[in-house]
Amino acid sequence: MTAGDGATTDTPLLNTPVLSRMVQRYGEAMNTWDPAALEALIEEATVDAYGEGEQLTGFFTMIEESLAVPFTTTVLGVEVSVVGVDLAEDGRVVARCARGSDRQEIGILDLPLPEPAPEGSQWIEAYRYWAR
Repeated sequence: MTAGDGATTDTPLLNTPVLSRMVQRYGEAMNTWDPAALEALIEEATVDAYGEGEQLTGFFTMIEESLAVPFTTTVLGVEVSVVGVDLAEDGRVVARCARGSDRQEIGILDLPLPEPAPEGSQWIEAYRYWAR
């Protein structure tokens, strides 16, 4: 970032891209996110959270508020529409998926994201990074 007087600062911008390269995952191309950017997202999601349960709730809240749904992705070779996210009773963040009249929840950690990924998917990637 360049200031008006020509000085530079190392402060990251919130809306700057954090993608660094492409890798293969789930048989499709997915993005690898810059670890420093993921750490910043993790800090934002878990600020003032005490314990793993509250941290998980922080991630769920950020994903729920930021993820642009619906979007289409492929799960086990079948195209599904992700219509929302939820916090399951067992403590997992899940994607609510639909195909016709069929509905199924899939753990967000296991959900392959389409290319290009939907807006707000950086929170899913931050959650995946935190959960590993």
